[in-house]
Amino acid sequence: MVQGFSIRKIEPRDYLGVIAALNELTSVGTVDIEEFSRVIEYWKSCTVQDDIPVYNPYVVVDDATNDVAATGNLIIEQKLIHNCALCGHIEDIAVSAKFQGKKLGKFLIDYLTDTGLKAGCYKVILDCDEKNVKFYEKCGYSKAGVEMQIRE
Repeated sequence: MVQGFSIRKIEPRDYLGVIAALNELTSVGTVDIEEFSRVIEYWKSCTVQDDIPVYNPYVVVDDATNDVAATGNLIIEQKLIHNCALCGHIEDIAVSAKFQGKKLGKFLIDYLTDTGLKAGCYKVILDCDEKNVKFYEKCGYSKAGVEMQIRE
């Protein structure tokens, strides 16, 4: 918990704050409010076993202003291995520039990790840049393999 901040599911009204935070992470491109809202509605429609949401997008908000301070998503994958177990993937962790340095990233990672474990995930994983390894180690994560990609 971080004093003065709370976590909740993402809503269409979070559009500007979420886009601003994600732009700290990577190039978002041109996403208008209608596309943003459509994606959120799609995410709400996807579930796995026992109606567990596949997409779990959250925002950290400043309690005083309701400004979006950070955003992240826990995606729950239905596997065939481990008796059709669930696996959580943490994605797109981003903290807005004016809120960095307040431990909100760790606050969000801890929340998403706990959400995945409570949903029954046998593991929760994430990918990160090498420069962020120390941060994720502080969140309790450890290196486990190598990420490979093809990118266009």
